[in-house]
Amino acid sequence: MADPASYRPKSSDIPTDPGVYRFKDEHGRIIYVGKANNLRSRLGSYFVNPNTLPPKTRTMVHMAAGVEWTVVASEQEAIQLEYTWIKEFTPRFNIMYRDDKSYPYLAVTMNEKFPRVMVMRGDKRKGVKYFGPFYPAKAIRETVDRMLRVFPIRSCSAGVFRRAQLANRPCLMGYIDKCAAPCVGRISEEDHYALAEDFVAFMNGDVRPYLRELEDHMKQAVAELRYEDAARYRDDIEALKKVFERNAVVLPETTEADIFAFAEDELEAAFQVFHVRDGRIRGQRGWVVEKVDDTTKPQLVEQLLLQIYGDMEDTERIPREVLVPVLPENADDVETWMTQRRGAHVDLRVPQRGTKRQLMETVQENADGALRLHKSRRSGDITARSAALRELQEALEFDQPLLRIEAYDISHVQGTNVVGSMVVFEDGLPKKRDYRKFNVTGDAARDDTAAMDDVLTRRFKNYLREQSDAPLVLSGELDPEDNGDPKKFSYPPSLVVVDGGLAQVNAAQQALLDLGIDDIPVVGLAKRLEELWIPGDEFPLVLPRTSQGLYLLQRLRDESHRFAIQAHRTKRSKSMIHSALDEVPGLGQRRRQDLLKHFGSLKKIRAASIEELQAVAGIGPKLAETIHTALSTASPRQEPGKLDS
Repeated sequence: MADPASYRPKSSDIPTDPGVYRFKDEHGRIIYVGKANNLRSRLGSYFVNPNTLPPKTRTMVHMAAGVEWTVVASEQEAIQLEYTWIKEFTPRFNIMYRDDKSYPYLAVTMNEKFPRVMVMRGDKRKGVKYFGPFYPAKAIRETVDRMLRVFPIRSCSAGVFRRAQLANRPCLMGYIDKCAAPCVGRISEEDHYALAEDFVAFMNGDVRPYLRELEDHMKQAVAELRYEDAARYRDDIEALKKVFERNAVVLPETTEADIFAFAEDELEAAFQVFHVRDGRIRGQRGWVVEKVDDTTKPQLVEQLLLQIYGDMEDTERIPREVLVPVLPENADDVETWMTQRRGAHVDLRVPQRGTKRQLMETVQENADGALRLHKSRRSGDITARSAALRELQEALEFDQPLLRIEAYDISHVQGTNVVGSMVVFEDGLPKKRDYRKFNVTGDAARDDTAAMDDVLTRRFKNYLREQSDAPLVLSGELDPEDNGDPKKFSYPPSLVVVDGGLAQVNAAQQALLDLGIDDIPVVGLAKRLEELWIPGDEFPLVLPRTSQGLYLLQRLRDESHRFAIQAHRTKRSKSMIHSALDEVPGLGQRRRQDLLKHFGSLKKIRAASIEELQAVAGIGPKLAETIHTALSTASPRQEPGKLDS
């Protein structure tokens, strides 16, 4: 890893103009692209004191071997240039969005001699008109089926079209009047192209002229007693209305907006957007992004908007309103850039109230569900789990497969109610019945390193006892509420993962060595870092961001953190409701709750007479006297005030 001082440019050489800068590694690959209003001020912030930078930014400047910049005339130009370079070079430390699934689009190939309507996924092609995305996929097929009744344009593949031409016989769609059959000359090339243009115009929202025309034809057919033709026109009108009214009206008919929301955790974020046209939700789309930098919410939104509307070839599809949960840091410049792309004003804002705010809450629910689904899919994929375990084994150069991995974490509030957690993954999946929590007290609770040493020592002492068939002593070793099978400690892990960097992993390794255990490897994974620390190594092992092995370690760390917090909160809650009633001999939990429910507070219980205490169900004369005596002699400092039942 390079020292940033080795390639730091002179401050006087950096212009104060707006521009775009790019960091390169030793091989000349661009690893980060950024923009700035003042290049000198922005670049200087990377080199003044790199150790004060956020962790991932610090990693980036140490991995880089040089920095270059390009001056532009305005920040709008900087936005465009930054987007272009990110798309071209896909730098490792920039945010890169990807679809969370391949959404189907209704496409019309207007770049062909005989345009074709079809369902398309994946990358968009030049000269093709797209509508959607549609979700679920069944919706697009129903739409196409109804539309072909009124606009019978070609829907067959190139092979089917050529065979029909050679045989001079149309395919089935031509026989059932859902294709005008240009393959056999039933319609001219010009008329078929015009029919395709009408199809596109209708899908763009120009609905009423076609409905009026069909209604006029239907009325004329009725007047001329052509009832079969009138019935066909009636069915065509109903088909178009169903397409137009697929989505309920949620906003005024003039509303044209894209509404974004996102859900995030420390590692990833899931974005969702509802495309609202003519007051109706015409489509939905989602993206998932790996947070490769310490990215703020405004930065996430800005990069998403640049990617979505920068990739859009048909800029007329950019709506009049773009509603987001939080504005980008330079919202005015992003709004100006979108306005220039669209050729008309775009209003970028956060909805505060009303129907649009309510609809954004619905989009937010979809984003929350998309993130949960994305994570569950990754964890439930047996191929991904196998790849993760294999990648870890190869990266750490282990001879044996990682059948059982244990992860540890410490949770507390300012050194109180310290709890350690142990979570277990076998074959890449959580084994929750083997989870354990450790109450840490005394000198071991003074800091996280001492607490981790205490937890690991207690866990592996039990392992050594079970290996030697000695009696297992749980008192003082484990949480007394843990009623699990103690023999589960006889299974040694293939790998121990601790939350932290080099100091934490060295301390964990030393705790095992002090017990004489030198055959269980230990690694550390710091929060929000992709660096894997190995005892004794000065530099960390960096796994690729797309590595399934890294994702498995992150899941382990997050799960140990979640379990530790849960155990800590339980312990803290119990300590907060401790009162003088707990010291009364013969008074169980049920009777304590009954007393608090009857009197409302410990103060009122203390003031009650023996006769008043006996009014509580289950409290007899002897127990009432015991309670009265105990509370009369108890220190008032034990009173917590009014407690809930």
